[in-house]
Amino acid sequence: MDLTHFNEEGRAHMVQVGDKEDTKRTATAYGRINMKRETARRIKEGLVDKGDVLSVAQVAGIMGAKRTSDLIPMCHNIFLTGADITFNVGEEYVEIKGQVKTTGKTGVEMEALSAVSIAALTIYDMCKAMDKEMTIEEIKLMEKTGGKSGTFRRKGFGKVLAVNISEKKGVVKESVGHGEFKVDHGLVGDAHSGDWHRQVSLLGKESFDKMKDAGVQGLKFGDFAENLTTEGIILYDLPVGTRMRIGETLHEVTQIGKECHSGCAISKTVGKCVMPKEGIFTKVLRDGVIKPGDTIEILDMPGL
Repeated sequence: MDLTHFNEEGRAHMVQVGDKEDTKRTATAYGRINMKRETARRIKEGLVDKGDVLSVAQVAGIMGAKRTSDLIPMCHNIFLTGADITFNVGEEYVEIKGQVKTTGKTGVEMEALSAVSIAALTIYDMCKAMDKEMTIEEIKLMEKTGGKSGTFRRKGFGKVLAVNISEKKGVVKESVGHGEFKVDHGLVGDAHSGDWHRQVSLLGKESFDKMKDAGVQGLKFGDFAENLTTEGIILYDLPVGTRMRIGETLHEVTQIGKECHSGCAISKTVGKCVMPKEGIFTKVLRDGVIKPGDTIEILDMPGL
């Protein structure tokens, strides 16, 4: 791959992008700041002397995205159409996700990375009086879309496209804005939840696409009775025992595929069902909320 940040004399310069087409572009970055358990508790409960840590860090991250070209010498001054920072507070860490959007001639990867970095530094600044041993790590680009190079998604990562729920078994599920997931239970309010090994069902968009290619029309997320519709990970290739972080929650894969119920509502609605071979099931290991757009991260797989 040719590097384009050098002029004919071998010195750095700002790349000419004026001839490029304007396209919609997004970038999502991730980072984590590790800390003492007491520090995380005080952040979560709003007990830090300097104020609401996450609110300040969110504003700082957005400001960081907007000022990226002032911080990174060869970055273009980009008009951003959107920037958002979200947090997940664990027992001894805070996870940070930043998403930045634009319509323009160059991407916003650096803006997303800057947003996460500045948010993490702000958390450190607000909490350093009680915890100077905090460490910032794993700042990385998760996904980018748009431009000539198209979509990039980090290997071992996917995302949630839909959260789906039904009050009865054997029927298609309806998509909702978010879902609450509980340890030893699954998705709160869903008919398939309970203290058993198939608490949460997942099916990839990749499986939906196979059905569409086979001529099944009018499919929508939830039609195969999956709780989570995902993208970016071939779910049925994951071995039982795989652990993954989904949004605020932690899951362990317990089963790949299942026996199909003869004449169920799903097969009647869509003609045939892919869940028996390509759907997977998990149990919830950590409580939390999952919503569309949340990141899925493979943490460990048996045998690797």
